[in-house]
Amino acid sequence: MNLVSESELMKMSLTSYNEFLSENPPMSDSAANVQMVKRIGSKISTAVEKFLGDHKMGDRVEGYNWEFNLVNSDQLNAWCMPGGKVVVYTGLLPVTKDEKGLAFVMGHEVAHAVARHGNERMSQNLLAQTGAVALDAALYDKPDETRDLFNTAYGVGAQVGGILPFSRLHESEADKLGMIFMAMAGYDPSEAPKVWQRMIDLNKGPKPLEIMSTHPSDDKRIADIKAYVPHAIKYYRQEGE
Repeated sequence: MNLVSESELMKMSLTSYNEFLSENPPMSDSAANVQMVKRIGSKISTAVEKFLGDHKMGDRVEGYNWEFNLVNSDQLNAWCMPGGKVVVYTGLLPVTKDEKGLAFVMGHEVAHAVARHGNERMSQNLLAQTGAVALDAALYDKPDETRDLFNTAYGVGAQVGGILPFSRLHESEADKLGMIFMAMAGYDPSEAPKVWQRMIDLNKGPKPLEIMSTHPSDDKRIADIKAYVPHAIKYYRQEGE
């Protein structure tokens, strides 16, 4: 269900993204972890464009102006808005541990954007909570509520709803695409199940991690990721090859 045009979402994305960064200034480019995020982002975005181009779907990233930022926050979260606006929170770094681990998470979040999962979630929520099918009408009638729906759909800030319909399907698709993207970017996809196992281990406490709030975290998911490694590794090219 994609009731909202991508061009409309990209306009709203830029507004929401700039508002977020004004309230959460990105860390200085001189920081080593910032350079790591930008390095991974450059490789992932190149891989995404190549993959989509090879599959005659290059229009999915038409108009994208990729940006990758690291913000100082204890939250274990990362997200990608339409238009290629990616933010990683520092609280995630102890879990991803290294560049390979972070490459999978960033690939996963970018996969949500290019697969237009956020559009589906936004469309579902517009119908369910505002009764509107047009984004401009919803913004006019209920601007604050509509912006909250957008941020929820793309994982920005606090999650205000439960698991949306088809969430497991979305997550499975993003896992697989994320593994392909990281492999094409030069990162070993066999690292992916290790990252999610660490996420799941941390999520066993009394309060679920924010990044896991709409992410299924059962044994089947780990098994599915492991089972996909042999396919994803076909795309793996180490640097220099």
